[in-house]
Amino acid sequence: MQGYKRFGHVALALYIAFVFIQSLFFKFTGSPETIYIFESKLDPWAASLGFPGLFAPGGLFSAQVVGSAELLASVVLLAGTFVARWRVLQGLGALLGLGVISGAIFFHLFTPLGVAVINTDGSSDGGQLFIMACGVWIACAILIWKRRAVLLGLIGRNPAVQGAI
Repeated sequence: MQGYKRFGHVALALYIAFVFIQSLFFKFTGSPETIYIFESKLDPWAASLGFPGLFAPGGLFSAQVVGSAELLASVVLLAGTFVARWRVLQGLGALLGLGVISGAIFFHLFTPLGVAVINTDGSSDGGQLFIMACGVWIACAILIWKRRAVLLGLIGRNPAVQGAI
């Protein structure tokens, strides 16, 4: 148990970064899976609500924008994980990751995308993307809790930590 308390944050950060980084290939290369999710499912849904192009290439929530946020969260998270003096970055990376993944979970639950994504070939992912998103959400929440004192110090809510930042 002592090892987990000492190194658990490393495992959580590595899991988050792994999930985010492994998806970058799909988001930045215009893979059929990404086009299907963003352009065939989410963008028509957004257009039906009066927001056409929101998920299309160049849109506010395009695959490239989401991928860039995931990449930034991963870099900041890992920098804060492996450089002890930068632990605040781990908390900030977890906050960014929580924001990104909360959006993903929202879109799985409340849009035609669904929990089990149906691929272009008609096969289902069996909820794998959603399950990984939930795991990332939990890992980010735990890291935010572990780094809460440093994060609160950033906004002036924890005077004991302010001088240490």
